[in-house]
Amino acid sequence: MRVEGTHELPAPREQVWSMLMDPVVLKRCLPGCESLEPEGDNSYKAQIKIGLAAVKGAYTGSVRITDIDRPNSFTLAMEGKGSTGFVRGTARVALADSAAATSLRYDGDVAVGGLIAAVGQRMLQGMASTLVATFFQCFDREVRTPRTS
Repeated sequence: MRVEGTHELPAPREQVWSMLMDPVVLKRCLPGCESLEPEGDNSYKAQIKIGLAAVKGAYTGSVRITDIDRPNSFTLAMEGKGSTGFVRGTARVALADSAAATSLRYDGDVAVGGLIAAVGQRMLQGMASTLVATFFQCFDREVRTPRTS
């Protein structure tokens, strides 16, 4: 399944980059993320609980950030397993200056298996869109909130 889109963020690119690399911010904004623990450089173990239709359940997995070109782009690779199946995906994330301050573009592929795959492509695409929108609602709030050092 293909996932792609663009999101405008009201902050300078360096700030957006720093926040995308901050596991505390990511834990708060990743839908259903219960833990995000470092496992090495740019690698994390994740516990996520999702409550959407057939994808409902707890997932254990990993997140890796590679191909880092600060503050322009990186590749995000993730995989997770749960009682309803597995999810695996990669996405290229690129940041660029824009009129709104920073434009974030993501482009990737997600593969699912097990019971999750039985819900059908259209429903999976809708669930993916909901999860991405939820992430960006939170991330927008984080970007707008003044940070203390």
